[in-house]
Amino acid sequence: MILLAAAFLGTFGLLFCLGLLFFYRDVALDRLAGLIEPRFNPARSRLQRVLRPDQEAVEQIVRPFQKVLPRSEQETSVVQKRLIRAGYRKDSSVNIFYGAKVLVPLLLTITATATGVYTAGPLFVYAICVGLGFLIPDFWLGNRISHRQTRIRLGLPEALDLMVICSEAGLSLDQAILRVSQELRLSQPEISDELSLVMLEQRAGRARDEALKALAERTDLDSIRSLVNTLIQADTFGTSIAKTLRVYSDTMRTQRRQKAEEQAAKTTVKLVFPLVFFIFPSLFVVALGPAMILMLEGFQKFFAD
Repeated sequence: MILLAAAFLGTFGLLFCLGLLFFYRDVALDRLAGLIEPRFNPARSRLQRVLRPDQEAVEQIVRPFQKVLPRSEQETSVVQKRLIRAGYRKDSSVNIFYGAKVLVPLLLTITATATGVYTAGPLFVYAICVGLGFLIPDFWLGNRISHRQTRIRLGLPEALDLMVICSEAGLSLDQAILRVSQELRLSQPEISDELSLVMLEQRAGRARDEALKALAERTDLDSIRSLVNTLIQADTFGTSIAKTLRVYSDTMRTQRRQKAEEQAAKTTVKLVFPLVFFIFPSLFVVALGPAMILMLEGFQKFFAD
């Protein structure tokens, strides 16, 4: 009887799942399509503009402060390269950066005055506010560059695999780069953005090797530089792009595995400091604490007598 009931419930559950799959298949496909390529939603777009204002609005806010600091052409060029590596390519990004280096110290100073922290030492507190506020934009920009480079480094194997598939399917290098940039628009937006820019530069009349070298300069990654050199050499000597990319992809996987093994080998050294400062003192207290208490009690009785 129990077996019959279990078989009946199992059959009923299977038929119910098949019915849901059959009747709600279109709903599931619409939801998957919405996840892959979100539709335009005016209300959501307005909300995103409110939560993340564009650079023009931010530039309007910091415009009175952007010309306070003196800047040379060489310094501006260095800052612009760093901003490009962080993914900010608009001309207004440089003005926003210099405006932030004036606005952030001012806000910190006002905060210290409003909260009364300056009473602990006005000269010291204001000096810290000015110095820290001046350096915060540099720290933030360095963090954004490191985050973007990490995303590109982690997504590069996926891009190489797709490029190998496209090349072996008969596409040229330019068509493979364009196809990869389109396919990785959602999963790897940083790589897709860089590859799309390479294609735009070529369409504007720039040579392929120059566009690839510009890619290596924008990303400032050793893996991208070696990939660019490999592609340029393969294009120059006429070797197979698919075989070149496959060999480079295998070499890159080997390097990543060796780097992971290196990081794993360093854990023993990195664990020394937590062991010494956090674990060993507690072990000493647990192991030697009772003995120390008995010794103190013994010394008290000895001196009391």
